Amino acid sequence: MTDTPTTSTPATLQELPATYGALTKVRLSMLVVVTTGVGFIMASVGPLDWWTLFWTVVGTMACACSANGLNQVVEVRRDTLMDRTKNRPMPSGAISRQHGWIVAVILGYLGLCALVFFVNLAAAGLSLLTMLIYVLLYTPMKLRTTLNTLVGAVVGAIPPLIGWVATGSELSIGAWILAALLFVWQLPHFLALAWLYRDDYDRAGFKMLPGVTGGEHITCEVVLLTTMLLIPLGVTATMIGMTGTAYAIFAIIMGIGWSMLAFTFFRRRDRGSARRVFLASLLYLPLLLGVMIADRNELTPDRSSSLVLQPIDEEPPRRKAPTEPDLPSATPTDGS
Repeated sequence: MTDTPTTSTPATLQELPATYGALTKVRLSMLVVVTTGVGFIMASVGPLDWWTLFWTVVGTMACACSANGLNQVVEVRRDTLMDRTKNRPMPSGAISRQHGWIVAVILGYLGLCALVFFVNLAAAGLSLLTMLIYVLLYTPMKLRTTLNTLVGAVVGAIPPLIGWVATGSELSIGAWILAALLFVWQLPHFLALAWLYRDDYDRAGFKMLPGVTGGEHITCEVVLLTTMLLIPLGVTATMIGMTGTAYAIFAIIMGIGWSMLAFTFFRRRDRGSARRVFLASLLYLPLLLGVMIADRNELTPDRSSSLVLQPIDEEPPRRKAPTEPDLPSATPTDGS
């Protein structure tokens, strides 16, 4: 492999849509949209507010595309060194770094404006926080520590919270369960991919767990443990009444199936088993979220409010004073 781009021909006008799609990682951004939409639907009470859902989806999609584009702007030199990324728009010369920067910034600005004006400030604030963590924290951490994977998982766990607050709901335990599912799911999903491309990441100078001393074995252990953790975590939505029994059964079956693939990866530690774990992750999440929506129990205002953590400074109800003992009546009886 050479360190030079595969082509230096700028993209034509007809090629720009596909080029922008690669710059913003549209397929990955669609995952953000899906999880945001799930958060919105699960938090909704009564008929869905389709207009607000539309702008929530548009805004988060633009913000996700912006974050992905800014990430590529920062990492353009290292992307040139990796086989899996050297054909991206900027390393290949399809667009310049300045071009990519302008497109990414405009998308982020438009996405935040859509959320501020058509949804609410809470959704816009969480979207901005996601972008900042991704670009300013996760991206530089990839060069310094393997803990970058945990920070990246935090970024991926925020979108359902965006959808949840977009309905005007408070962040109750149901929202945090969705976020926890996304956080844990990303660990075996990404680590299996990092294991497959560990040499590529190492060549570009990225600190990924499979590439450090002893990391290949630890990666297999973490993948197995996190897929197993999704089994009990997956049924917590049913435990709090957010979904029905059918979802819980499905979550257990899917979790066991994915854990079996992870166990095979743990024993064999080969590319074939790692690839199967990664492909299973792409099947697990959309199916799980789809069944969750299909079997959801609407959280009525009374039920949802009971799931919100109350402020600790709220005055407790005042206990009634004990009643006085009954005294003999002073009224004369009929026998007096």
